Amino acid sequence: MQKEILTNILEQNQMTSSFAFGKISAENAEFKLNEKTASARFIFRHIAETIHLFGQILGIPTNVQNTTIGEIAQGQGADITESKALIESGYQMLRDLIENTPDERWLEIVETPFFGSVPRIRLFSHALFHTSDQAGQISMILAKGQKFYKL
Repeated sequence: MQKEILTNILEQNQMTSSFAFGKISAENAEFKLNEKTASARFIFRHIAETIHLFGQILGIPTNVQNTTIGEIAQGQGADITESKALIESGYQMLRDLIENTPDERWLEIVETPFFGSVPRIRLFSHALFHTSDQAGQISMILAKGQKFYKL
């Protein structure tokens, strides 16, 4: 039953986030809410990286490198297709994690660089919350943002 619950939660997160993710295009990827905020493409890339980095903390090796966490936008995420593929593989990684993690392991403690020691399930839920939160930011940028040009 636990695997079914977690799978349903993951699928809902993916479906809800896909509304924002599906709207990112070459035409609007550079949109920002103002000159000082991140672009839609930077946030999209950030989601792609962090979903894999959360997985790494949960014991899933990754080759994905952090270029966005704590970083300033310097062209990261220029390839929207690559970011989209990383997000898809990140969701697949989380599905595999659900499938291959015995129920009792979800309460095991993992060390994180930002929350300290937390149960696996808490980090898993944070990965989904983070993705949803960032997808909401992308939705706002695409609805209200614009392209800012440097003079």
